[in-house]
Amino acid sequence: MNRPAGFGTRAIHAGQTPDPTTGAIMTPVYLTSTYVQEAPGVLKGYDYSRTTNPTRVALEQNLAALEGGKHGLCFSSGMSAINTVLALLASGDHVVAGNDLYGGTYRLCTTMYRKFGVEFTFVDMSDLDAVRAALRPSTKLVMTESPSNPLLRLTDLSAVAELARAHGALSMCDNTFATPYLQSPLAHGIDIVIHSTTKYLGGHSDVVGGALIVDDESLRARLAHFQNSIGGTPGPLDCFLVLRGTKTLHVRMDRHAETAVRLARELEAHPRVSRVYYPGLPSHPQHALATRQMRNGGGMVSFELDASVADAKRVTASFGVFALAESLGGVESLVDHPASMTHASIPREERIAAGFQDGLIRLSVGIEDADDLSADLHRAIAVLDRA
Repeated sequence: MNRPAGFGTRAIHAGQTPDPTTGAIMTPVYLTSTYVQEAPGVLKGYDYSRTTNPTRVALEQNLAALEGGKHGLCFSSGMSAINTVLALLASGDHVVAGNDLYGGTYRLCTTMYRKFGVEFTFVDMSDLDAVRAALRPSTKLVMTESPSNPLLRLTDLSAVAELARAHGALSMCDNTFATPYLQSPLAHGIDIVIHSTTKYLGGHSDVVGGALIVDDESLRARLAHFQNSIGGTPGPLDCFLVLRGTKTLHVRMDRHAETAVRLARELEAHPRVSRVYYPGLPSHPQHALATRQMRNGGGMVSFELDASVADAKRVTASFGVFALAESLGGVESLVDHPASMTHASIPREERIAAGFQDGLIRLSVGIEDADDLSADLHRAIAVLDRA
């Protein structure tokens, strides 16, 4: 091939070679904990599966290729991947992070790393002046999600990467919502890309995992040290399942987005809905940035009802096709009430200050028939019209 392979070709072939023994086209699942050595210290590339495993290597190479990076590292969960990045820090270091991060990330920062003397400032990452004002001489890491969870705010990745670099800090972007198909943070200068592979990369709600992708070899070595030392690495079957998912990522993401933008438009017109958050809508305050930075608006939609926590819970419990569950990014549609589910660990006053209200509902739009999802959405909201 004389030109760089397209995304779909990389998704199916990067890191994948037929098994040299049998010719099997699918990557084998190497269910082994250890490897026989030809002599003490003379290896065939592997010694212990916590350190490395051939199935995991295939996935790491695949994800690196999809992100346009040189190195991939895989983990047993997205939180394990984030923990490995935070392990680079020392007492007295400072982190600038988004103020509407996933609740689990917020919890890790505030309940674990704060007690180790790491300081955190949470700001609206869509406000570059706020990011700039939060930076200190001790800032070592700038953490963002773009789009963020659950308000779907965007970070100007090029601008934030430049700000971090000018202060001698690393930049990290959680690209889980966008996926490598919709957005390429490394191309914007971001140092570390993180994924919960549980979500769109796996795509079938049957595996939990995480990944980091970087370009710099020395940074890869530092992260790999903690990957191996902390030991939060995935099993080979989990890696195989994510590899199965990445092969259809581009096809699924187009379908997710096609239906999501339709539902977002319907929600904008609904009298019970006070606000819709979706980067693919012209009404999104950063729609122009989304058009420059993303391929499309993605499969996540959040919306606000003028409702109490109790009423929002009543709506979310009234869906039929959408399943009431945490997580996202699977082929099936899910509905979540962040205030009582995914973001319950964030104190209410901080949550309100960050911009999301008691009546916020988050949708992970699956690939079912769009007409069925639309009807289900309208039926669920209609419970507010009944006493």
